[in-house]
Amino acid sequence: MSFTLIGKHEKDSRANRDAYINAMLEMMEKDPSVIHVDCDLENCINTGKLAKAYPERTINAGIAEANAVGVSAGLCATGKTVFVHSFGCFASRRVFDQAFMSAAYAKLPVHIVGSDPGVCAAYNGGTHMPFEDCALYLSIPDAVVIELADYAQTNCLTKKLAASGKFSYMRMVRKAFITIYEDGSDFEIGKGVTLKEGKDVAIIASGIMVDEALKAQEELAAEGISAKVIDMFTWKPLDEQLIIDSAKECGAIVTAENHQVTCGLGSAIANVVIQNCPVPMEMVGVEDRFGQVGAESFLREEYGLTAAHIVEAAKKAISRK
Repeated sequence: MSFTLIGKHEKDSRANRDAYINAMLEMMEKDPSVIHVDCDLENCINTGKLAKAYPERTINAGIAEANAVGVSAGLCATGKTVFVHSFGCFASRRVFDQAFMSAAYAKLPVHIVGSDPGVCAAYNGGTHMPFEDCALYLSIPDAVVIELADYAQTNCLTKKLAASGKFSYMRMVRKAFITIYEDGSDFEIGKGVTLKEGKDVAIIASGIMVDEALKAQEELAAEGISAKVIDMFTWKPLDEQLIIDSAKECGAIVTAENHQVTCGLGSAIANVVIQNCPVPMEMVGVEDRFGQVGAESFLREEYGLTAAHIVEAAKKAISRK
């Protein structure tokens, strides 16, 4: 694993979906077993590029997400490497029984991709706003659950998942995102990435909250507070040793996620902390609420998904030492 941190809080000019599509094109060229299944969202995810290059291996299952996962499991059973995509709400709630029984229970390494996670669904509204998608997949034995932060991470980990031989769920932002890593950065499934060293509090984040964590670290540093920042992009299997080491080093932890805190990254980390090295811990994320319509900037404030909320939580956790 090797990476270069950019961390300038600047929006990338590219669409993150193209990192996935370009990874798929690269794999499809090398391996004729690689297949993409979509749920009538070709324009949303840019699947047209795949269909043009490899029409026989790019399947539109229509607005029938559960069937799409069943079809993907069947293809996987014949030795194919299958990725199936829909919006995160449909790629989790609507397909869960098929994902659990037809794929995971059958030990078939189908790779489910859910786009527009959490508040990133924005104007699609509460019905399309998955705050619980990862929670469902965390409950599946031996599953891999990943949340991606940017282009480099998406491109790398799509290929790593294909080679993993594991059933997986990957949530990703489709379009606007902040660049965290330099292209070509390499990541390892199940290993968190330490972006900043610190001794007073450890901030553990993923997805869109990684940049907010880096902003919070800068604000805390200006006040003389030393914060460690970790990108925990793999929610399962969790990097337990990194969490335990951080708890021992810093004595306080803050988690930050674009997801329900009661059943997501924060709760998974809390399970590790309480069993191995109990320290004060605060969780930044969605607090047992449904989604709603709005601009992403509004929704981040509404649901407490900002650097300011992380700073507040860090100070509270430190005060509890």
